[in-house]
Amino acid sequence: MNHERPPMTFATAHRQPDARSGTTPAITLVLACAAPLLVLVDYTAPMVTLPQMTRALGSGPSGPAWLLNAIALGLAALLLIAGDLADNYGRRRVYLTGMWALAAASVMAALSVNTAMFVAARLAQGAASAGLLTAGLGTLGHAFPDGRERLRATGRYGAMLGLGIATGPLISGALATVTNWRAIYWLIAAAAALLAVLATGRLPESRAARPRRLDLSGALLLALGLAALVTAVTEGRSGWSRPVVTAAFAATALLLGAFVVVERRRRAPLLDLGLFLRPLFFLATGGALVVGIVVVGLMSFLPTVLQLSRGLSPMGGAALLAVWSGVSFLTALQARRLPLTARGGLGLGLLLAAAGTLPLVGAASHTGWSRIVLGLAVAGAGSGLINASLTHLAIESVPPHRAGMGAGAGNTARYVGSPLGVALMAAIVGGAGLSAGTDGTLLGCAAVAAVTGGGIVLTGFTGRRRRASATPGPR
Repeated sequence: MNHERPPMTFATAHRQPDARSGTTPAITLVLACAAPLLVLVDYTAPMVTLPQMTRALGSGPSGPAWLLNAIALGLAALLLIAGDLADNYGRRRVYLTGMWALAAASVMAALSVNTAMFVAARLAQGAASAGLLTAGLGTLGHAFPDGRERLRATGRYGAMLGLGIATGPLISGALATVTNWRAIYWLIAAAAALLAVLATGRLPESRAARPRRLDLSGALLLALGLAALVTAVTEGRSGWSRPVVTAAFAATALLLGAFVVVERRRRAPLLDLGLFLRPLFFLATGGALVVGIVVVGLMSFLPTVLQLSRGLSPMGGAALLAVWSGVSFLTALQARRLPLTARGGLGLGLLLAAAGTLPLVGAASHTGWSRIVLGLAVAGAGSGLINASLTHLAIESVPPHRAGMGAGAGNTARYVGSPLGVALMAAIVGGAGLSAGTDGTLLGCAAVAAVTGGGIVLTGFTGRRRRASATPGPR
């Protein structure tokens, strides 16, 4: 994947060499990449233990949706804020705070005695994960500022997303079989504490040269607005006409509208809305939103459909999901070897995701397992290219001193898109029936991915032709 970057019109980041002898680029890469791996293991852990958890915690009708979505709420609400804190006050500081907070929240999850306690723990895990994702990717942007080394680093970071999705349900299911569903959270707590200890003396510190004042009003409006959106989507799965859903959507429109108004008037906004005029930033955030809805959302919902329609066991669903996420992991690791720009990798990845979704049509009724596995493998290859490309674009599309904000914006779009995608698919399946609704969802996701990917590839090709035609020939 070839290097692609916007014109450097902003001040470069202030780079602070760490005097600690334990710091090397390799150690920095390992510690930074450990963040998305641990976050995604935690994020996907309840997928195969939900029935056990629901019984143990006495969850009501809407309880299971909150057991799954609470972490997405914590992530979506705080990713941009965490990125701003990392850029201004130190990425290592935010990384360490996030690790210790994740350890504490995981202990709370393991000790939960009711649904409210577990949901609160998952909200805290999401908030901690927001700090880890933004600080980890921001640290990579600082440690690998240019060229092929940055491509290698961001490719490996993106690969950890696939590895976390592949291993999270399998580890959780295996531990639940041997002990109970709480064991995975004790393991996550121990891993987070260990990584915090290791990073204390080995992760280099970095921050923007000129710290900015925290935009408290913008941060509050954004957090509340995204919280209202995820609440509306989660509660909507039990009925879209319910008053709580209508009120939550109204609050979303009001709060996010107020956020835009406030940010336009700020000299140092939490999210510089002018960045959306930069093609790479618009591509990174818009692409992440589409991916969250039609790729991550779809693959999160598909195992449940197969359990309901084909009698697949929870561990069977986890193993099937591991086909998709495992191929995604391997593809992301090798993406830097392909002769593609980050834009081209994203477009091709979406096209492959669309191609892999089509063989899944009929999965809820008659399609053979070999065809399903083939479709998941092709879609997984597309997902790997997507993860590597979006990771690279997230830090390449913003000024160097706002790397944390770039990571926060892209991840916010992805983690808002995922519960939106699951909710939309649940609504379609609920209205049209399991088999017809699933097929309609698969075709719709394939169409959106194909149109978006084709548009990205086409605009990139057109842009190259225009630049080539504008270049003066030899005289």
